[in-house]
This record gives sequence, structure tokens and C-alpha cells, in this order.
Amino acid sequence: MLRSMHDLERYTIAATDGNVGEVTDFLFDDEEWVVRYFVVETGSWLSSRKVLISPIGIEKANWRERVFPVSITKEQVKNSPKIDTDQPVSRQHEIDHLGYYGYPYYWGGTGFWGGGMYPYSLYPGFGHYPDSKEESDNATLAHEKAKRELHQNDDPNLRSCKAIIGYKIHAIDGEMGHVSGLLIEDNTMAVRYFMVDTTNWFGGHKVLISPEWIEDMDWTDNSVTINLTRHQIKEAPEYHTTKNLNREHELAVYDHYGLTGYWARGEKANLVKQD
Repeated sequence: MLRSMHDLERYTIAATDGNVGEVTDFLFDDEEWVVRYFVVETGSWLSSRKVLISPIGIEKANWRERVFPVSITKEQVKNSPKIDTDQPVSRQHEIDHLGYYGYPYYWGGTGFWGGGMYPYSLYPGFGHYPDSKEESDNATLAHEKAKRELHQNDDPNLRSCKAIIGYKIHAIDGEMGHVSGLLIEDNTMAVRYFMVDTTNWFGGHKVLISPEWIEDMDWTDNSVTINLTRHQIKEAPEYHTTKNLNREHELAVYDHYGLTGYWARGEKANLVKQD
């Protein structure tokens, strides 16, 4: 299911021994367009420190209660590597963070999350702690091996979801709106669409734009260039924020542009997690 970034804000992160805090932002990978971390405000129990929580450790979400249960303790969060969430997060920061929790690295595979589509598939044992010291030691050795093989000074590619709200949208033939929100696939954490507000151009018409149609992201100019014309975007199916986005509407959007939907392609196709 696709959920608005705004709807996912203020979800509670629940550790095994109590609540950690509330989600206030998301860090996405601007190469794959997948949310890699939740930025969590911990509140008074940890002096309102902001921490990163990876979707890898999240168990089955409680959508009704707006809770993400995670397979970690509050003590682990307290002792986790400190990261300035207001600054770019480097690959070295990620190595330290993921290594601390014993999570495998998500990069280097053919799926959104390593060799798979879902963040939980990277958790040792698919959602449980290592069963033995040997399993834990093997995970540590794997981390160290990957660490040696990586370039430690890679450019950071994690961006704040909140920071791109308001970015100008440029079509092939001119400006036509701004980013007003994001739609995130709740099982893969993929950013599937920008919600684009065209109020100043087309009388309040809201449309969906897929990140895969981006021609260029200018992070200094706060703008996004899309490989579509203003007319194409103007005539696209209108998106109503008060309604849940269904596959019929998605199909209409892709058909309008003469493109094949991501769910119908073999490349990182949308799969459904079975309970």
C-alpha cells in the first residue's frame, strides 16, 4: 500500500522495552529512491536526542495504532552511534550505525534491500536476534569484510524527505508546480511518487510524478526537472489527497504517459509480503 509521508509522521517507534520516540522525518536514498532511515525524536527520556532507526529492524507495523515495533531495546538506542541528523549522513556513518545493530548493508544487491525487496529480509533470521554466538560472530566478520571493500569517502546520497517539500518542478518547457508530498510504499519503503501541486499554473490541479521520470535534481537550486511537457502533466489524472491511491489510478497515470507501471516490470517489481 502507498502511504503519504505526512501520514507516516508521528508514528511511534516501540522498542522491546518501551517507546523510543516519534518519527519526524525520513532519509531516502536519492539513487534508488528508497527510505533508508526514520529520523526519530526521542523526547525527554533521552534529552530529545534525534536518532536514526532503520526499517530493517521493524517488525509488522501496527497501522491502526500508528506504531512501528522494532527488535531493539531502548538501551541499544541510547548507546547507538551519535549522528547529526541535520547534516548529510555519510557512508561511514551508515557503516557504523548498521554495524552497531548487526544489520547487513543494503547496498550492492539487485533489489531495493541488498538482494531482496523488503527491509525485513536483511534482518538476521528474518526478524529475530542471532541464535548463537557463532551467528553473531559471522555477522560481525561480514560487516568487517564489507567495510574493508568499501570506499570510505563515498559521497553521501541520503536526503531528507521534508527538505524536498516545496522543490520547484520544471517540465521540458517550463516550470509547472512544486513538490507538496511523497507517497511511500509501506512494505518496500520505496518512494513511488511526488505529489505535485500545480495551483499557480492549472487552478489547483494535483498530479503524481514518479521519481523514475526525473531528468535532473538540482539540490542547490531546490528544483526537479522532469522529462515531460507541461501539457502532458496538465492533462494527467488528478490526484485527490483525501483518497487512498489504488492500482486503477496508478494504471491510469502510467497509461496517460504511455509507460509501463513499475508493478508490471521484472525490475524491482512490487511484491506483496505474506503474513
